[in-house]
Amino acid sequence: MDYDFKNIYANFCVNGKFIDCEPYGEGHINRTYLLRLQKDGEIKKYIFQRVNNKLFTDVPKLMNNIKLVTEFAREKIQERGGDPDRETLTVIPAIDGLPYWFDGENYFRMYLFIDGATSYQVVEKPEHFYESAVAFGNFANLLAEFDAKNLYEPLPRFHDTGKRYNDFIMSLEKDVKGRAAGIKSEIDFALSGKSGVNLIVDKLKSGEIPTKVTHNDTKLNNVLIDDVTGKGVAVIDLDTIMPGTICYDFGDSIRFGCNHSAEDEKDLGKVNFDINLFEEYTKGYFYALKSTVTRSEAENLALGSILMTYECGIRFLADYLDGDVYFRIKREGHNLDRARTQFKLVSDMEKNFSRMNDIVLSYYDKYSCSKK
Repeated sequence: MDYDFKNIYANFCVNGKFIDCEPYGEGHINRTYLLRLQKDGEIKKYIFQRVNNKLFTDVPKLMNNIKLVTEFAREKIQERGGDPDRETLTVIPAIDGLPYWFDGENYFRMYLFIDGATSYQVVEKPEHFYESAVAFGNFANLLAEFDAKNLYEPLPRFHDTGKRYNDFIMSLEKDVKGRAAGIKSEIDFALSGKSGVNLIVDKLKSGEIPTKVTHNDTKLNNVLIDDVTGKGVAVIDLDTIMPGTICYDFGDSIRFGCNHSAEDEKDLGKVNFDINLFEEYTKGYFYALKSTVTRSEAENLALGSILMTYECGIRFLADYLDGDVYFRIKREGHNLDRARTQFKLVSDMEKNFSRMNDIVLSYYDKYSCSKK
């Protein structure tokens, strides 16, 4: 769909002559563009997006989440002597003061463009993975004092492994495409994880693990890495900011970054869990978190890595059974390949679980002053 960018951007608090607005990035949820304006002989860049209001059904509340957390983060960054325009997203308000503009059908938003930094789709070198850990750790640290109860849940129970397991069981029982008979080993693997699905969720409900502001999509490509210094600059893509646990945020980073193969790799011999990358990420995460992490959180980070990977696997498998209705596919059996990749990673992690725990607790002891 083509948009009248010149008229749309005029509804936001920006000034300048329109140069162009071109598709930008590799995101699949929202439509993202790079908007360039000229003012006083300088080029001003902005990220311009149409928000997917089919997935996110209450965009005003979602944007209020982003406004609240970015304004809070900006204050903390300023207190530390940092640059808030570069170290967090800057929401450009609409002329009516809202953090978005609604044309009666579509929701649009704008951010300042953070120049001189890149988001990477794969771990090209360990240093980038380390810096992503520092960035996500800093993000959690900046918002450690923010009351997560003030946040709306745009995707309720998004990372609730018990719910995801029950959803999988429903898909298995319906078997609308008759595919279950041909994937017995994958189904058996999914069923074998039942006993652990509520371990972290129950601890979160009881308060043993604290509820905090969480990102919920902590992949490497949601961190901007400085093109010159190689340091993590800012965490982006805040649509899934919600109350939750850092055990799942940590776990999703590990699921994504500690595997050298593609998420949909057919050859499972190429799929592996890299314990060295796990240590690299853990080191950076605790370096940034320091005393804001509790002992109970530290003791469950390795478990969170396994559960997030398992959860992703059963979601892929459930979608395969449903007829591939949620995750976009490019070939027959695509979601099945994705599920198999995640299950292979789970198996590798389980073999390394004791070592993973030892690594986590060693860096917790090294960097944390917390005795909780």
